Amino acid sequence: MTSALTLVGARPVVRDRAAVRLPLLWWRLTALLLLLAGVAGAIAIVAADRVYSRETTLLFDVAGAQDLVTVVLVVPVTALLGMRARGGSLTAFLCLPGCLAFLAYNYAIYAFSIQFGPLFLLWVDLLGLSVFALAGTLVTADLRAIEQRFAARAMAGPAWFLMVVAGLFAVLWLSEIVPDLLAGDPSRSAQGWRIPTNPVHVLDLAVFLPGVLLSGLLLLRRHVLGYATVAGQLVWLALTCVPILLTPAVSAVRGNSADWAVTGPVGVLLVTIMLVLSRVLHRADSHRGGPVVTVGSGRPPVAASRTKRLLLLGRSGATLVLRRTTAHARQEMT
Repeated sequence: MTSALTLVGARPVVRDRAAVRLPLLWWRLTALLLLLAGVAGAIAIVAADRVYSRETTLLFDVAGAQDLVTVVLVVPVTALLGMRARGGSLTAFLCLPGCLAFLAYNYAIYAFSIQFGPLFLLWVDLLGLSVFALAGTLVTADLRAIEQRFAARAMAGPAWFLMVVAGLFAVLWLSEIVPDLLAGDPSRSAQGWRIPTNPVHVLDLAVFLPGVLLSGLLLLRRHVLGYATVAGQLVWLALTCVPILLTPAVSAVRGNSADWAVTGPVGVLLVTIMLVLSRVLHRADSHRGGPVVTVGSGRPPVAASRTKRLLLLGRSGATLVLRRTTAHARQEMT
C-alpha cells in the first residue's frame, strides 16, 4: 500500500494514504445481513417443498438455484470482501457494492414474487438490510482516494463493455415486452412464474441497467464516480449470471425438464465479465498514486509527487547535517 509522509513537528511519521476503510457501522449491518441471508437460504434449501410449495415448477427451480448461490457463493464472498474492506483494501471496497446489490436484487424478487409464506418477513428484512448496507457503503466511499488510485486513467474497454451489456439486456427484455403489449397479451415470462409481471424486467429496466449504463458513461469520461462503481457493476453482472447457469442443473436433479441452451452464451458472458473485472482491479493495483504530505495536525493532506518527497527528505537531512556541523564548530571554538 502506498505510504504517505506526515510531519508532526520535526519527526516524520509514515501513514497509509490509500486505505479506504468500511466504517464499523456498515460492516456490522453487512454482517447481520449475511447472517440472516445464510439462515434464510439454508431454511429454503432444506424445506424447499414447504417454502415454494405453491410456486410453478420453473420458479421453484429458479429459486432453488438462487438459494444455493446465495449460501455457497455470495455470503462467503461478501463476508471476505467486507472484512478486507474494513481492513483498508480499496479493491475489496470497490467490489463489495456489487454483492450487496445482488442481495438487494434477489430479495426484492423474493419479496414481490414468491407466494406469501413462512420466510416472507425474513425476506422483507433482508431486502431492507441489503438496501441500507449498499447505500451506506456507497456514501462512505472516499472519492478522493479512488481518484488518486486510478489517476484519471483511460478505461474505454470496460466502459464500453458496461454500456454494451446494458444495452443488449435492455433490447432483450424489450423484445419480449413490446410484442406482448402490442398484442394485448400477458407477459410470457411472467406466466411461467404465474405472476402479473416479471420482476427481473422491472428491476433491470427501472434501476439496474440504467445504473450500469451510467457507470459506463462516467467511466468513459474519466469521472471519479465511474471509477468508484465500475468494479461493483461488474461483480453484480457476474453474480446474476451464476444462478442462470445453475438452474438447469437444479431442474435436472429434481427430475424436471432442463434448458441447457442458455448455459453457453451466459457462460461466455460470465467469463468475459471476470476478465474485464480482473483488468479493472489490476489497473487499481498497478497505480497507487503519489504520497500525501501534511504539515502539522490542522492542515488537510495534499498530494505530493515522488520528487517533492525526495526534496523534502533531502532538505530535512541537509538541515540536520548543518545543525550538527554548526554545533561541532562551536565546540572547537570553545
